[in-house]
Amino acid sequence: MRKSLLIGVSFFVLGAATVGLVDHPAHATAPTGHAETFKMLELFGDVLTDIDAQYVTPVDNKKLIEAAIDGMVTSLDPHSGYLNPDDYTDMQDQTRGAYGGLGLEVTSDEGAVKIISPIDDTPAARAGLQAGDYITSIDGKSLIGLPLNDAVKKMRGKAGEPITLTIVRLGKDPFEVRLVREVIDVKSAKGHMEGDYGYLRVSGFDETTTDQAVATIKDLQAKNPHIKGWVLDLRNNPGGLLDQAVSISSLFLDGGEVVSQRGRNPKDIERYNARSDGDMLHGAPMVVLINSGTASAAEIVSGALQDRHRASIVGLTSFGKGSVQTVIPLHNGEDGALKLTTARYYTPSGRSIQKTGIEPDLEVAATAEQAQQVANDAFEFSEASFSNALNADEGKVRRLAHSPAESPPANYDAKKDFQLQRALDVLKYGSVAATPKLPTPKPKLAALITPHGPAGVIPPDGVKPSDPPSDDATPKADAAHP
Repeated sequence: MRKSLLIGVSFFVLGAATVGLVDHPAHATAPTGHAETFKMLELFGDVLTDIDAQYVTPVDNKKLIEAAIDGMVTSLDPHSGYLNPDDYTDMQDQTRGAYGGLGLEVTSDEGAVKIISPIDDTPAARAGLQAGDYITSIDGKSLIGLPLNDAVKKMRGKAGEPITLTIVRLGKDPFEVRLVREVIDVKSAKGHMEGDYGYLRVSGFDETTTDQAVATIKDLQAKNPHIKGWVLDLRNNPGGLLDQAVSISSLFLDGGEVVSQRGRNPKDIERYNARSDGDMLHGAPMVVLINSGTASAAEIVSGALQDRHRASIVGLTSFGKGSVQTVIPLHNGEDGALKLTTARYYTPSGRSIQKTGIEPDLEVAATAEQAQQVANDAFEFSEASFSNALNADEGKVRRLAHSPAESPPANYDAKKDFQLQRALDVLKYGSVAATPKLPTPKPKLAALITPHGPAGVIPPDGVKPSDPPSDDATPKADAAHP
């Protein structure tokens, strides 16, 4: 049986899913002793019959049943779901690294489409769309309340066709962005020199990522034989294929565990080890850059390199997507597939980072605005934001709102990459401990107005006031994935 795993933030069209591909039997034997289950199935049939007979307009029973299946599966957690045949085909295209669209990773939040991250070198990235932006309409037609799969399909079209998105961004008036659709052929690994240091950007994990990374590293090494160290940039990397995450980790390790996954049975542990053919960087010092858009397979890589003491981690706590989904084709894919959460993954030291994420060794915000988001958890989007997210196995919780250790000083050139500069500083000084620290910023913390007065003000030490924000003031997430 062929089995390929993807570890990602599970976004259909514009991103990758955590997937294991398994065969599904054409016919299943009904379990015994499930009288209540069969009674509810009979009720489902009765409801479908009544809708078909009495709804005000004719209905498409196939669509109703597909929606019911998807609702059942998505109620389990944000990353499980039903893929209809078209969606299943789209998912397979994405893992090959080429697909049509705008270049976005999106999810659903309170009936609106929310951007997780734009993909490098795509129309969305070039237009300046940002993680956390909401897409409220396409070509003047509202997306509010539309199923995410349907919203994503509206973003697709022939290459060269224009599309206008209405964007809502925190702290700004709604604005429109005009894009032109492209065939998205993602180059998931590329690099260049930053002075005496090599820089490798990995934006996702598709079937070609490791080959691209190897070619990039060899090219930089050939042109610069005395590279002093390397930065591996995994910011806004939503994940992808598990085998690619393991093989990317193998480039910097010489054998040993990269990740393990554990399902319902605690004795059922599957371990993935790095190849024992040597560190391609020959032990040169490394820093890995992460942020809240670093998810799943990217968290596997950063967690492995951190646990194995191969690299220092700089940036912000990662997304916290530490679950594994298995894609189960239904009747060989003719009826689509189930995408079902079947396991959690663990770093080499045994950490489950589901919901909690990978915490950096040196916490650095990219901008003062980002520092304020971290300082007020009402505005921070992560796996823990989902109301039905799978819990961390050890019962750990994500770090509360706090002031990041560092953010750009007031006079810092906004065109420069502050997080990258601090990563280079760590390489220059030899370690996080030896790197001179900047003053901890004191961002102006947001106050959410409730009937009781200002609330939601989080002091820099991360201790919340006794009067929390009202339910209406605290964003909630309900994810389905395009």
